[in-house]
Amino acid sequence: MKLILVPLAIALLNVFASAQYNGRNFSIGVSEIYTTSAKIYLDPNSSDIVLRNDSFPLEDIFNQGIELRYRITEPLILGLNVEYMRKTEFGRNVTGYLENGTNIPINVEDGFVLIPIEFSVYYLIPFSTEKFKFLMGGGLGYYIGEQIRKFGDVEVTNINRKTAYGVQVMISMDYMLKDNISIRTEMKFRDPQFTVTSAYTKRETIYNGTTVRILQSSFDSKVNIDGVTFILGAAFHF
Repeated sequence: MKLILVPLAIALLNVFASAQYNGRNFSIGVSEIYTTSAKIYLDPNSSDIVLRNDSFPLEDIFNQGIELRYRITEPLILGLNVEYMRKTEFGRNVTGYLENGTNIPINVEDGFVLIPIEFSVYYLIPFSTEKFKFLMGGGLGYYIGEQIRKFGDVEVTNINRKTAYGVQVMISMDYMLKDNISIRTEMKFRDPQFTVTSAYTKRETIYNGTTVRILQSSFDSKVNIDGVTFILGAAFHF
């Protein structure tokens, strides 16, 4: 029995070793990132549950990212990922007031900026080959966000914001084009959200040729990026 097990163990170790990145421990990857959806909650602190859950949807979010990875053992790889995400859309109204007190709807551009900084641990799955590297992993995220709202020459500034923390899990694959270059795909599940208090830079402006005034000086919002994330990019190994 031992005569059978020893050669089998040696063979498995050789297969696993051949699945590594040809002795290269570092990689840097650049990616195009697609997230399916996000929501902006318009009155997250309301005592009314209907108003508290009222949200403005944002879909089809594209952004870019960069990731450093370092292999610490044969199967374990550490990763540090940074992205810049920005998305705005028209389609939501806020209430403005004319000089005579009549209120009118103002169509605004609403959105957010988010900078995800994520630390991950990947496990190189043993059935990986010299060409295909399959990984699964998870980690922690630190998310820095801002609210965007514009109409006419009016914008908002964030006067108070809470940095968000979260977790993410992912599955990833590298296809080795060469010994030091790979095509990288990844699917990631995460749910970052952050809250901000924003104030208008101006309370009065010309909108569609008419002077309108905003009575609300500041407002609270919550941004939740709740969609699935898909990543496609290239990695350089050294």
